[in-house]
Amino acid sequence: MVSFHTVGELVRLAEEKDVPIHEIVIAHEMHDAQRTRQALLDEMKKNWEVMQAAIERGIENEEHSVSGLTGGDAEKIYAYAERGYLGTRVLHAAAYAVGVSEVNAVMGRIVACPTAGSCGIVPAALYVAREQRRVSEETIVGALFTAAGIGMVIDQNASIAGAEGGCQAECGTAAGMAAAALVELAGGTPAAVGNACALAIKNLLGLACDPVAGLVEVPCVKRNGFCTVHAMLAADMSLAGVKSVIPIDDVIEALAAIGRMMPHALKETAEGGLAATETGRALAAQIYPSHS
Repeated sequence: MVSFHTVGELVRLAEEKDVPIHEIVIAHEMHDAQRTRQALLDEMKKNWEVMQAAIERGIENEEHSVSGLTGGDAEKIYAYAERGYLGTRVLHAAAYAVGVSEVNAVMGRIVACPTAGSCGIVPAALYVAREQRRVSEETIVGALFTAAGIGMVIDQNASIAGAEGGCQAECGTAAGMAAAALVELAGGTPAAVGNACALAIKNLLGLACDPVAGLVEVPCVKRNGFCTVHAMLAADMSLAGVKSVIPIDDVIEALAAIGRMMPHALKETAEGGLAATETGRALAAQIYPSHS
């Protein structure tokens, strides 16, 4: 039986067995879910297919959500990319992430990764990495298992729910998952995978979950784009040899503690942050006139 409860244990097991982290996660799931390796790989491949379809729909989407708050921004970012400061690759990644989140906002099909509110970050990061590095589908599927392993640990030891831990628990976790997956995809060591995750999450600690009108649209959709770029930078820092002074499991512990300290108004209640601004309240009244 392969069991892990922390990222440190996940890294240690991978190092001891001289395998990538995704192999530890797959072995754990085979035992825990009593499923074959092939069944797990097939399911993850289907998830990746859904992710790709959401990206491809998202960057062409002009449809607005029912509220009218979101829609069409991914297409704008994608079209602008060649003129941007950050370059096409980074801006395409942001466009992909925004696009997936916009697909979610119009009730399209996405993969919660780890949640619907953060659904664009991991797919976008891996999609642009595949374009850059020309890696196989098998490699992408493996990286998704690594991302899943990180998400499992955070879910066990902190939270992946905005209602419990703020958006640090949703987009923060997704950024950590994406950074970890990118490092493994690039051939980084298990230790570098954990380090990238730490770099990504620690710089999003304290992020509020403050959806305007209680909808997963503002600021959630564009936040997916920003956090994808954040994850890519964390991966590059780790691959360059930059170390997080605070190790990943301590970062996760801090995430949990900050979530407990965070006011109720900043945990998906639409009572604080951007949702409580004059504009935020006016938009909520416009969307829900009977509640105003």
